[in-house]
Amino acid sequence: MNKPMTVVIGKSLQEFLQLAYIDESPAWEYINGKVVQKPMGGGKHSLLQKRLITAIDAGCSDYEAFPELRCSFGNRSVVPDVVVVAIEQLPLDENGDIVSTGIEFTPPWVIEILSPVQSQTKVTGNILHCLKYGTRLGWLVDPNERSILVYQPHSLPDLLSGTDIVPVLDGVSLTITVDDVFAWLKRQ
Repeated sequence: MNKPMTVVIGKSLQEFLQLAYIDESPAWEYINGKVVQKPMGGGKHSLLQKRLITAIDAGCSDYEAFPELRCSFGNRSVVPDVVVVAIEQLPLDENGDIVSTGIEFTPPWVIEILSPVQSQTKVTGNILHCLKYGTRLGWLVDPNERSILVYQPHSLPDLLSGTDIVPVLDGVSLTITVDDVFAWLKRQ
């Protein structure tokens, strides 16, 4: 897996968003005036991302889950692994299609899946930034530890494992334990 690359560019968020390469894979983020490329996640990461999106979308009609959707707000532009957005908040173009540039508001729910080369501090910082600007729920999924750190406004994070039920947004009909999430990785 690749190690994330950081470039100090001395540009504003608006100038960063105009750069042609920021949505190349893996995506680039703008954090504290620095441009940082996310690491590639690998097989576990991709499978968890896919299964989480499917489970969340199956459990609600008011929200939609997206992989790697750019979120720009509060002088940052981050690309969480999964973003859950209220359908009525989705920005549309003149044809009624969702815009291709991402969103410029705080999503209600963000999920990050920790990759082996990723800094837990950096990823936690992105989740905390989202909470500061209005996100109601954040998950930090750690495949190596088989745990999920749950972040909610105005409370300490909860470290969940095993048969602990992981909280979801109100309006999402999904009951899932930490064991359920990591069972998706098993191949018989």
